[in-house]
Amino acid sequence: MKHVGCSVAPRDYAAWRLVWKLCPVLPEDVARAVSHYLSVADRLMPGRICGFYVVGSIALGAWRSGRSDIDFVAAVDGDLGERDMRRLALLHKLGNVPAAWQALVRARPSIPGTVNGVFVAVSDLGRPVTRIRPIASHSGPSFKRGRGFEVNPVVWKVLLERGVTVRGPAPHELGLDPEPGKLREWNLRQLHGHFATWAGRALSGKPPRKPLQPAHRVAISSALAPPRLHHTIVTGEVISKEAAAQYALETFEARWHPLIRLALARRLGLPASVGVDASLTDPRRLPRLVGEFTLDVIASADRRCEGV
Repeated sequence: MKHVGCSVAPRDYAAWRLVWKLCPVLPEDVARAVSHYLSVADRLMPGRICGFYVVGSIALGAWRSGRSDIDFVAAVDGDLGERDMRRLALLHKLGNVPAAWQALVRARPSIPGTVNGVFVAVSDLGRPVTRIRPIASHSGPSFKRGRGFEVNPVVWKVLLERGVTVRGPAPHELGLDPEPGKLREWNLRQLHGHFATWAGRALSGKPPRKPLQPAHRVAISSALAPPRLHHTIVTGEVISKEAAAQYALETFEARWHPLIRLALARRLGLPASVGVDASLTDPRRLPRLVGEFTLDVIASADRRCEGV
């Protein structure tokens, strides 16, 4: 689906609601969350956020209400002092009050619908992405100064090709440089870095956990990320985790198919019929299985790169 965004920047919530009625680009839940977030931003830092672009699952056509977060890239005008940085940290909290409240009401251990993203100087947008130093970023409960994982070749490619403009010029007018020549290398480093480390921990018997989430749930929610990176390494295109499930079913051995289908069902919030495979029903064994699958994906990516 092609997105056509609005570059209007009204200052209050009622005006934002009018914008989304006139320009129905985003799902209603997303429009409401972004409206609230930017209305808070404009009160805390009037006139400073001059560009706001939605990326992630929304841009890739895979956003799920009540399950997905809302990812953005924001362009900030001018230098930010200490007071401004404190206000950005406050924005992270106040801007996500609706999502936190809904999670509390529904007694969920996670907070879907959280507005997460990275702030960069508008003057840096034309620089090669790996040379941009983020101003700040926030994801989940974490606020980081001077860092932002989202400033990378994958997100910048999505921003340039599919990003939804909420405020500011369209992405193709920003002079973005996603550095396509570094795309394969960056994804391969992620597999050998973060995901290989994750797999090692899963296989060690001490798999990674998250607050209020058991290890087997963390594991199954991570299972589709490695084949997603594998797809980008092979094709040069970025896809959603849902699309990565189909790709994985077509690419990897049949022994992994029950795990892939379970991961997709969990992501979609659907019941999964996985037969009698004990490794998929035993919470103690599931992280190890995901770890083994991850290492198989990494080995496959290495073979593909050696054959190029």
